[in-house]
Amino acid sequence: MTAASFQTSAAVFALLTLHVGALNTFTAAVYEHAVILPNKTLTPVSQQDALALMNKNIDILEEVIKQAAEQGAQIIVTPEDALYGWEFGWETVFPFLEDVPAPEVDWIPCRDPHRFGHTPVQTRLSCMAKNNSIYVVANIGDKKKCNSQDSTCPSTGYFQYNTNVVYNAEGKLVARYHKHHLYGEFQFNATRKPEVVTFDTTFGKFGIFTCFDILFREPAVRLVEESQVDTILFPTAWMNSLPFLTAIEFHSAWAMQMRVNLLAANLHHTSKRMTGSGIYGPKGPSVYHYDMETASGQLLLSQVDSHPRRSPDYPAAVDWDAYARSIKPFPTQKHAFGGNVHADQFNFTELYERAGNLTVCQKELCCHLSYRMLGKEESEVYVLGAFTGLHGKRAKEYWQVCTLLKCKTTILTSCGEVVETASTRFEMFSLSGTFETEYVYPEVLLSKIQLSPGKFEVLKDGRLVDKNGTSGPIVTVTLFGRWYERDRLQNSAKTSNSAIHFLLIATSFMITALQNIAMT
Repeated sequence: MTAASFQTSAAVFALLTLHVGALNTFTAAVYEHAVILPNKTLTPVSQQDALALMNKNIDILEEVIKQAAEQGAQIIVTPEDALYGWEFGWETVFPFLEDVPAPEVDWIPCRDPHRFGHTPVQTRLSCMAKNNSIYVVANIGDKKKCNSQDSTCPSTGYFQYNTNVVYNAEGKLVARYHKHHLYGEFQFNATRKPEVVTFDTTFGKFGIFTCFDILFREPAVRLVEESQVDTILFPTAWMNSLPFLTAIEFHSAWAMQMRVNLLAANLHHTSKRMTGSGIYGPKGPSVYHYDMETASGQLLLSQVDSHPRRSPDYPAAVDWDAYARSIKPFPTQKHAFGGNVHADQFNFTELYERAGNLTVCQKELCCHLSYRMLGKEESEVYVLGAFTGLHGKRAKEYWQVCTLLKCKTTILTSCGEVVETASTRFEMFSLSGTFETEYVYPEVLLSKIQLSPGKFEVLKDGRLVDKNGTSGPIVTVTLFGRWYERDRLQNSAKTSNSAIHFLLIATSFMITALQNIAMT
């Protein structure tokens, strides 16, 4: 046998082995971690003190990972910022960082801890995966030396990245992802362009990104549409924002729209409104957790379809504006009015009657609602709203939203304010809109921030409708659209990296100066 034919035979054998060993389902775990935070400081702590703090959090994760493995989990996702929190400046985060190599180096830190310098955190994570025979997904900080002659190189001589790492059941580093869409993270650099990171297992193809990345086409949508992943791994430090962007609400809707699995692990820190983790699929949540009452973490496990696209009941693609454009708009109410939702100017119309058909429009978007309440509560007011435009003060992400939502009080100016509880139930609802985007995320949120698994569905013609009878008390029913093509260019496309870094450093110095003044 020639060397070439031997290599070909070996490759074929490897593919056959992978196929034979492939699993139709797997057990996934996510952990909502109550992170132990460092003491606030304006100067960097020692590397020893930084490691001591991280080891306290890793001790907790180690016990949870062991529990998950004992219950049959093959992969576990832990949150963003789970090792050290988030309140840092550019210099104060540095002692917490390690140099994270690319997975191509074929490295098992647990076996060779000093190959890439001082890597105690990576070594512990690798050993936790290896010792428990489980894939471990964690979020750490990566530092990369840069050339001081490069105008984009920070004055410290390092780029700093918010980084996800994945270790397989042998403890080998199989994936590294640097977060692109930062959210007020002055301690980190954004990558020059979004990374598209995937890896294969015997139980499906996985992609990974972090927190705010989920609201953009790159890399989130691209991973699903171009890389054809089965499951997304999603560490996050998500601060809940009603009425459309609580963690469980939007993350479950994202999985349904993109028709993939999403394993979402959030931090648990109620003073920052951080809670809400889950294991979500194309047909809805398998398990989720939302808790603003306690201070403890939570481990979630569920059986997951390894290849959802192969499932005989895999949801069909939705033509989001088919129904809305096929009908004549319902009569627009005489008392339509404007309202504000997080600096977005909505057009609203009130649901005056116990049942009815309504239309409200804003520019190119018309939202249609048919509904019937079980009983109209006099103390509760609901409205149908429409918004299309660049969202909020950032004015970078283009939204198209059709929403049925409860107002905070019976005074119409309260419509759009934060509401967490409701008592009104709907016998039926059908919400649709003339969307210009194919990316529309269907949300139903009930009283006390709960989901409604199995109680609603999206029809092929774009209608979000109730299913299996009367709903629970509704806070909002929403079709949340993202028109990515109309997003404003990100700063990285408009401004040089050096200018961005200068701005971040200047901001960090300003914050430090103000803190010094406050402490004197």
